[in-house]
Amino acid sequence: MSERIYIFDTTLRDGEQVQGCQLNSVEKVQVAKALEELGVDIIEAGFPISSPEDFKSVVSISQAVTEPVICALARAIPEDIDAAAESLKYAKRKRIQTGIGTSDFHIKYKFCSNREEILERAVKATRYARNLFDEVQFYCEDAGRTDNEYLARVIEAVIKAGATVINIPDTTGFCLPSEFGNKIRYLKEHVDGIDNVILSVHCHNDHGLATANTLQGMMYGARQADVTVNGIGERAGNTALEEIAMILKGRNELGFTTGIDTTRIYHTSRMVSSLMNMPVQPNKAIVGRNAFSHSSGIHQDGIIKMRETYEVIDPKDIGLGENSITLTARSGHAALKYRLAALNIELTKEELDLAYSKFLRLADVKMDITDDDILQICGINPVNINPIQLVFLRVVSGTGVQTRAHVRLSVHGKCRSAISLGNGPVDAAIKCVKIILGQKMMIRAFFIQAMDKGCDDIGKVHIQVEYDGNQYYGFAADTDIVKATVLAFINAANRFIE
Repeated sequence: MSERIYIFDTTLRDGEQVQGCQLNSVEKVQVAKALEELGVDIIEAGFPISSPEDFKSVVSISQAVTEPVICALARAIPEDIDAAAESLKYAKRKRIQTGIGTSDFHIKYKFCSNREEILERAVKATRYARNLFDEVQFYCEDAGRTDNEYLARVIEAVIKAGATVINIPDTTGFCLPSEFGNKIRYLKEHVDGIDNVILSVHCHNDHGLATANTLQGMMYGARQADVTVNGIGERAGNTALEEIAMILKGRNELGFTTGIDTTRIYHTSRMVSSLMNMPVQPNKAIVGRNAFSHSSGIHQDGIIKMRETYEVIDPKDIGLGENSITLTARSGHAALKYRLAALNIELTKEELDLAYSKFLRLADVKMDITDDDILQICGINPVNINPIQLVFLRVVSGTGVQTRAHVRLSVHGKCRSAISLGNGPVDAAIKCVKIILGQKMMIRAFFIQAMDKGCDDIGKVHIQVEYDGNQYYGFAADTDIVKATVLAFINAANRFIE
């Protein structure tokens, strides 16, 4: 029988503390709704007393979201707690998180206080909060570096004062997994009443151990995990939601389950990345653009024969349609044959050997090998394979000028054109393509990869298009990003346009 792990998402509070990643109220509501669809149990909506905008955001999220518990942060100060209560008055399900630093570092240098005084403040704040909330989550900041015996005393006291959830943060990412797991075990064994509350863990990634520490906490009794989308957060970030969700989904022997709809992970990741203007690192686990990309010939051969040889996660489980077999100078015959099959091209062994020799010569000098390159290597005119071709593109844009695009396409050999206004060159150009094709296509993901350095850089555009309920991927590269985007969109459309 699997035990439930509650997912406490703090993307909108701890995650938003990253410099340059602040969102307005409308954007926060957008993220909160996406988190609700993703299936998180608790959304930490903000720190109401910190600013009028943060207060407004918590109110707006409380009004917009129905299923998850909405939580607001407060220090162990009555004014903070009152502000949290006021901001959550519209929430269907509400919780306050209040607490105080318990390590000697915090007690001595941050509060200029002593252990007994901090214990007293913790109890008073918990009692005050419990008079206003049925759910009170108490955090012991810097618990990772707090003496276990004193930590147990504080926790036992706040449980008696009414706390319903106890949060154990490794605030500085200090602990090794064994240390953090033993800390949780110690608390489970030495705190009276701890079995009557939910034990939560909140880990930071300063040593790259946030996910490992969170898992260790679960193994020793924690049943709530504090996480953020893409692992964003203070300094090196927090435990990544997607990592915990996929580990628990893929490792049934751990005996844990969550309410996360993992097929919405990729979409939510890209939304948060876009709104916060914080790109996901390419090799980021689960959601990085290289997470399911294979360029080594040995790996490509294994993936083609059996996906599980080099992938322990099915990309479809996070909302991706497929992995990526990237053709490079390190690719083998199998990868080239695989790409040719996707283009409905069959070659004899001799023809494949000849094509592979040409491919290697081209791959040694060209970083990105396109479908058109492959077709030309095989002596095939791309027009005969791809029904849609870009013939002409012009965009007029600038200060004080309404952006206007003119696009001409060849569709099954017939020339068609369209003119459209847009909110920028890319938007205007893509609108033209949609008008010409007359199809309801939605862009679900869009990002640009720099191929080199310099002002004349070549940009590679990756695009995900939804059509008729299915996901299609397009790629293109050019020094003109607008042109590359249109070509990538057309590349995706060529996969389903008949």
